[in-house]
Amino acid sequence: MASRAGRWWAPGRVNLIGEHTDYNEGFVLPLALPLGVTCIAAARPAGAVRVRSRQAPRGERDEIATTTAVLATGGWSELPAWTHYPLGVIREFERRGHEIPGVDLDLDATVPIGAGLSSSAALSCAVAIALRDLFAPTVSDTEIIDIARTAENVYAGVPTGLLDQSAAILCTAGHLLFLDTRTGRTEQIPFDLDAFGLSLLVLDTGSPHQLVDGAYATRRAECAAAAAQLGVGSLRDIAFATEADRLTDPILRRRAHHVITENTRVLRIAEQLRTGADPRKIAPDLTASHESLRDDFEVSAPPLDLAVTASLASGAYGARMTGGGFGGSVIALVDRDRASQVSQAVREAFATKGFDPPRAFTATPSAGAHRLD
Repeated sequence: MASRAGRWWAPGRVNLIGEHTDYNEGFVLPLALPLGVTCIAAARPAGAVRVRSRQAPRGERDEIATTTAVLATGGWSELPAWTHYPLGVIREFERRGHEIPGVDLDLDATVPIGAGLSSSAALSCAVAIALRDLFAPTVSDTEIIDIARTAENVYAGVPTGLLDQSAAILCTAGHLLFLDTRTGRTEQIPFDLDAFGLSLLVLDTGSPHQLVDGAYATRRAECAAAAAQLGVGSLRDIAFATEADRLTDPILRRRAHHVITENTRVLRIAEQLRTGADPRKIAPDLTASHESLRDDFEVSAPPLDLAVTASLASGAYGARMTGGGFGGSVIALVDRDRASQVSQAVREAFATKGFDPPRAFTATPSAGAHRLD
């Protein structure tokens, strides 16, 4: 029986450390943002489906009407690209045996789209928890994460790992989520920067990242090829970066080197924060992560590199791109009373290069997806 109509919300995320490790069965350390996607949902009869988005891309319809029967028989190419996320969630619920008699979905986002802050996972997860509460209350958080990821992988064509959806569902206020993507083990690690007079500054460079253009999938395939040549099922199984030197292909060697060293950085930062260390101690690993993503994994972009360089030059302890790359956002660990100076220095650096000014805000570890009313 369907629950009453209501509003549901799921957050975007910042990944403190652990980039491109999730689909290599490695470790990640994200936090949920107070910015996210709200889904107003209500049951409808006869399989009718209506989806509306207040942030539909320019040139695409902001509202579509279809049926669950149509979704089951194809025709996805005729639907606006943004609808593949929510409709993919609906279809995946039904494919797994959870009947959706029909539903109205009204979507509104505060998390920037294309900023590398996981707006797509926030969208998919907001819809998923709404459908669970309305039609399938026994579905577990683990299955919600898998449904949301499948919607992105299969229906939207983005081969993401588990990081973004796990962060949207499992993060808690005031904490980082340590996730072992192989075993599913999680741990909530306190992240109280305010106690140390620090802030985590987010700089949305305004350079949209696009993960469906093939580059992301190429990196994933390169990692799989590197693991196969090293004789392991996943790069997670390689403990020492020197083992990547056995790869004769220089591209695969660099890709493997990033994943191996990134896993080490995640584990080291998690241990430092777990024991209550001053977060300033994690700063070198944040910057090293960016250098690895830039040089070994080759997923950075000029605006990201400039934002990192300008942040460090103006007093940030450490800085790195966050998200899948090819554009998006940078995070910088800064003294709380210098956050405005650092963001201003980045704006000035962008102006000298003719880039649009970045949007800056501080990241506060927030709650995961939940019903609002």
